[in-house]
Amino acid sequence: MTVTSLTTPPTLGADTDLRAELRTAGMILERELIRFVRTRVRIVTGLTQPVLFLFVLGYGISPLVGTTQGFDFRKFVFPGVVAMSVVSTAIFSAVSIVWDREFGFLREMLVAPVSRASLVLGKAAGGATVATLQGTIMLVLAPVVGVHLTALMVVEVIGCELLMAVALTAFGVFVASRISRMESFQVVMQLLLLPMLFLSGAMFPLAGLPAWLAVLTRINPLTYAVDPLRRVVFAVQHVPPLARQRFPTGVVLFGHTLSMGAELGIVAAFAALFLALAISAFSRTA
Repeated sequence: MTVTSLTTPPTLGADTDLRAELRTAGMILERELIRFVRTRVRIVTGLTQPVLFLFVLGYGISPLVGTTQGFDFRKFVFPGVVAMSVVSTAIFSAVSIVWDREFGFLREMLVAPVSRASLVLGKAAGGATVATLQGTIMLVLAPVVGVHLTALMVVEVIGCELLMAVALTAFGVFVASRISRMESFQVVMQLLLLPMLFLSGAMFPLAGLPAWLAVLTRINPLTYAVDPLRRVVFAVQHVPPLARQRFPTGVVLFGHTLSMGAELGIVAAFAALFLALAISAFSRTA
């Protein structure tokens, strides 16, 4: 007679491990969404800076720039302002990692019997979802500045926002994994965020720039995230030929204008790179 030992633990399959990792990532995603919904002040403050740029900067500079066959500067800057809302929310969503480290919650997550990859992916998914929601809220202001919306355009904008948010959240998580103080994280993020935004083409066209400034815009990964968003918005607007010459879309790299797919591919590669770096950094975190 064969006797089966009652002390032998059952063998867990790969599918069980995968479900556990996905459940962990889902719990972190849910935690980020709950935190976002419960802090209404965060929603309002996250919209303040983009709204100021859209109306104060947009209306202030429009008389200087002038109108080109009915197309004005506010319509040009609107996609950049949407991108600004997504980027700032995505990067600063990683501040909760520093907060959790200071109060000991991060250590509890790191000693849990789950992989560090699931923690990073859950955090990136949560931050990207919140940032995408924040950017999508900005679309309600489109009719105010004369930007026409269609259902397909909104879906495409959300897709661009989501990819941009994943890339910038992964970047923020990587930076947060190397910083232990809340004040230091905020200073570093402000130091990185403003140059990335202003060198991305969000506030001004990329054509006709001095050579040194053009180089800086091309090595900025955010440049390749802002332009697809502007292409999607401009595709359903009435942009006269002269306005297209004055406010062109497309990133010229090594003498060739990149396709929208190539730009999105660069953003996806940037996201994958910093997700890998963040997972590696968390694997060395005690």
